[in-house]
Amino acid sequence: MSEVSLVDRVLAGDPRAIARAITLIEDESPAGAALVRGIFARTGRAYLIGVTGPPGAGKSTLVDKLTAAIRTTGRTVGVVAVDPTSPFTGGAILGDRVRMQTHAGDAGVFIRSMATRGHLGGLAQATSEVALVFDAAGKDVVLIETVGVGQDEVDIVRTADISIVMIVPGSGDEVQALKAGIMEIADIFVVNKADREGADRAVAAIETVLSLQTFAPGEWRPPILKTEATSGKGVAELLEAIDRFRAQSASSQGTRRRARAEWRLRELMSQRFMQHVERRVLQAGEFEQVLDQIAARAVDPYSAVDSILRRAVVQPGRAEPREPLVLDHVGIAVSDLDAALAFYRDALGLDIAAAEEVASQRVRAHFIPAGDAALELLEATADDSPIAKYVSKRGPGLHHITLRVADIRRTLATLKAKGVRLIDEAPREGAHGSLVAFIHPASAHGVLVELKQAQDSGLRAQARSSSSRSEVLPEP
Repeated sequence: MSEVSLVDRVLAGDPRAIARAITLIEDESPAGAALVRGIFARTGRAYLIGVTGPPGAGKSTLVDKLTAAIRTTGRTVGVVAVDPTSPFTGGAILGDRVRMQTHAGDAGVFIRSMATRGHLGGLAQATSEVALVFDAAGKDVVLIETVGVGQDEVDIVRTADISIVMIVPGSGDEVQALKAGIMEIADIFVVNKADREGADRAVAAIETVLSLQTFAPGEWRPPILKTEATSGKGVAELLEAIDRFRAQSASSQGTRRRARAEWRLRELMSQRFMQHVERRVLQAGEFEQVLDQIAARAVDPYSAVDSILRRAVVQPGRAEPREPLVLDHVGIAVSDLDAALAFYRDALGLDIAAAEEVASQRVRAHFIPAGDAALELLEATADDSPIAKYVSKRGPGLHHITLRVADIRRTLATLKAKGVRLIDEAPREGAHGSLVAFIHPASAHGVLVELKQAQDSGLRAQARSSSSRSEVLPEP
């Protein structure tokens, strides 16, 4: 089925096309985004009714009865029933449709259950787009039933044209009615299961909250209705209240829908930006490395985010920012370490660390701190050492320079794209968890250049004492 034909079939109200379209959107596939682009201009006519409340309030039963009442007026209905997702298995029962089987044979009703998939706020992430599909398919009313929510899970107010908050007596909701959050989003309050003891107390508690607010003349004051969803009692009065609200708020509906569009735009931008960072900015496994650094207190979350933002965002008209390069140390090959030390220590007065032999490299080394950088004196301890070969070929002198970079993978990719000859096209592990790579002297005018992933300053001094000595030094 091509996307063009699928859009046309959705616009024609084909049930199979509607189901397929919703599946594409739930899967967050590119085809789903393309479909929304194709139908969006044909939306905006359906009226979205949100029904929310705590678990066990009877939301599904009320939505079932409300659907039947709407159908008696000749209007068609789309129902989005959101079920919670298991935090352990990731699955959902999608059982809300069990209570709505009376509409299975009604062509004017389409019911779709969705899992939250871990999305908070009482709705699934794709709920808004699914409502668009129903709208484009010609449904007059879209009923959105949230999962059982708490006091501050109020995404429904950003999704629906009207929010119905359900309360059930005898389960503590008289107290919850006095709390902020979900109680503040209601356009209509429904005390369901009104045949239970405590229904009047629940109504009184909600009325107490409303009495603390000031309503301007002509401003909508949320009514408090009592229903018995299982028998249908009070459902007709609820539908009348919905129609009254729709008529009274018609002049401000555009403002509410604009606010809804702003919220969805911000949410979608956040989602797409995160996808861009994970797919195009960060290398494979780099996100996990950043998490490890934060967990180890090697970097704080704000600095990590700032670093990623600098890489991900390029301002219009400006070149992509360059990675900062900082001199870490200069490696000097010497033929006589004691004679070299006599100069740097005795003549220049620099502090000299104790010598260390690295048997694997057949080299003896001294680090000499010099401000924020350091000098590294390297003496061969065997004739087949890379340092011995270097001194034999070129004589004592500059062996390599090491530059610290913020993102070694990005730096290597940039250098490779510019035709720089690399000894290492991918970084390898150095000392203390650092990443290192070497640039061939042919591209650096005869100098061996080592790149080193920037480390936390608290680890830098410790790393300097042995970082290069534990790395494999290539022969320039």
